[in-house]
Amino acid sequence: YDMRFLHREIRWQTVAAAGALLLSLAVPHDPAHAQDKTYVMKLGTATINEAQHQWCKDFVAMVQKDSGGRIKGEIYPASQLGPIPREIEGVQFGAIQGYVGPPEFLVGVDSRYEVMSTPGLVNGMAHAIRMAADPEMQKMMFSFGANKGIHGVALFVSQPSSIISRTPVRRLADLKGKKLRVLAADMQQEMVKRLGASPIAMTLGDVLPAIQQGTIDGAVLATTVAATMKMYDAAKYITETGQPIIFSMSFISKKWYDSLPPDLQKIIDTDAAKAATEVEPWASDFYEKERKLWSEHGELISLPADEQASMMKMLVAVGAEVAKRKPGLEKPYEVFAAAAKRTAK
Repeated sequence: YDMRFLHREIRWQTVAAAGALLLSLAVPHDPAHAQDKTYVMKLGTATINEAQHQWCKDFVAMVQKDSGGRIKGEIYPASQLGPIPREIEGVQFGAIQGYVGPPEFLVGVDSRYEVMSTPGLVNGMAHAIRMAADPEMQKMMFSFGANKGIHGVALFVSQPSSIISRTPVRRLADLKGKKLRVLAADMQQEMVKRLGASPIAMTLGDVLPAIQQGTIDGAVLATTVAATMKMYDAAKYITETGQPIIFSMSFISKKWYDSLPPDLQKIIDTDAAKAATEVEPWASDFYEKERKLWSEHGELISLPADEQASMMKMLVAVGAEVAKRKPGLEKPYEVFAAAAKRTAK
C-alpha cells in the first residue's frame, strides 16, 4: 500500500473530524432539548393571605400555564425562606428566584427605592392604582437594582398605611412621644418625626413581639397585615392616616432571569405585569374586608377632618426636603411627584 496515500487519507480524516467538531460547536443545540428543561421558581414574601401573597398565586398560575410547565412555581409566604434581608440577598445571588414586598426594604441595595414612601402626594387607593400603572413610574422603579442582581417585574398597590397602637390615637397630639415602627426609609422616619413620634426601623417579623413586650407603642403598618397576623390581640387600635401609600414590588433574581431562554423571559415579564393589574381590584376588596374584620376585634379611628387636612399639608414638604439631602434621590422624587400629579383626579 502506498504510504503517501495512507498519510493523505489520515490527513483528510483528521480534517474531517476537526470540521465535524467545529460544526457541532457552531450549530445550536436542538431546541427540543431546551424545551424539555424545567426551571424552578421559588417566590418568597414576608406576608400571608393578602395582596402580595395573592400576586404570587396569580403569577405562578399564569407562568406555569404559559410556559407549558417549563417553569414550576413554588410560593413561600410568611418569611418561610428567612427574614426579609435574607430573602433579598437570596434573590441577588440566585439562591431563590423572587421576592415580593415594599421596595423600601431594598434601600440597602439601592437607596432610591425609598422614594415610594414619599408621603402627602398620593391620596387613596384609586389614585395609587393609577400611579402604579404609570409607564414612567414603572420604568424608573424597574431600573433600580439592575446592577445589584435585581430584575424588577411588577409594581402594584397594597393599601394606604395606618397606625396600629396599644392606646388610641384619636388626634395628632396623641402621637407625641410615641415610639412607632417604620420601614428603613428616611421618608417614613421624617414623616413620623413631623407627627411628633419617634421612628424605629424594624422588619415585619419583629413588630408583633415588640408591641407585646412594649418595646414600641405602635407601628406604621398595613391594616390587612395587622388583621391577617391577628395583631388585635396585642393592640386594639388602628388610626387610618392613609400615609404613606404602601406600594409593593416583585423582584426576580437577575442571575436566574438571565439563564432563561428568551421566550421564558418574555413570559416572566408579561405575566408579572398582568398579575399586578389583576391583583389591584382584589387588593381593594380585601382591604375593605380586613377593615371590617379589624372593627370586629378592635377599633378603627379616623382623625378629625381638620387635623387630617392639616397633616396632609404638613407632609407634602417631606419628600422634597429628604430628597435634597440625599444624593441620587432628587431625580426619583421628581419622577414620583410628577407621576402623582399626572394621575391625580
